[in-house]
Amino acid sequence: MKIIAFTGMPFSGKSEAVAMAKTFGIPVVRMGDMVWEEVKRRGLILSDETVGPVAHEMRLKKGKDIWANRTIEVIEAMDRSDCIVIDGIRNIEEIDAFKHRFGEDFFLVAIVVSDEVRHQRALARRRADDSDDINDIIDRDNREIQWGIREVIQQADKSFSNDGSLDSFCLEMKGFFESL
Repeated sequence: MKIIAFTGMPFSGKSEAVAMAKTFGIPVVRMGDMVWEEVKRRGLILSDETVGPVAHEMRLKKGKDIWANRTIEVIEAMDRSDCIVIDGIRNIEEIDAFKHRFGEDFFLVAIVVSDEVRHQRALARRRADDSDDINDIIDRDNREIQWGIREVIQQADKSFSNDGSLDSFCLEMKGFFESL
């Protein structure tokens, strides 16, 4: 089983890459869903003010690989598949957990985008845990940088730029998934 994991700064296009994987029938496990489940378990509303702090708190209490370990549990409970996509690697400890479990079958892909483009997308996206305040978006960037996402992006086995059009990026992702 091949594990293709996506990483990138917030609003880089990971969700678009994952959507393309789904069109190929590839099962997707979104690490953020593990955080959302924890937020809901606590009776909190999904928002930028709750999701990030809960994710951070759990990393401090349970280890930086907490979300990777929960994702591994989900993957192991799934029906076997030739390929599974993971959305949302944020730190080196998560990479280590996946490599420890899946070895050479783990492949990390980074989506790279300029801050200016990401911030424009952030203000337009409107997902439940998004903010419409640029300062909150920058705070989110800084939180993920603190977790180690820049090092993760540098460790990627393959990188894709997503500063262009959505159509161009989707074509590139389509070619990537076809090559698998």
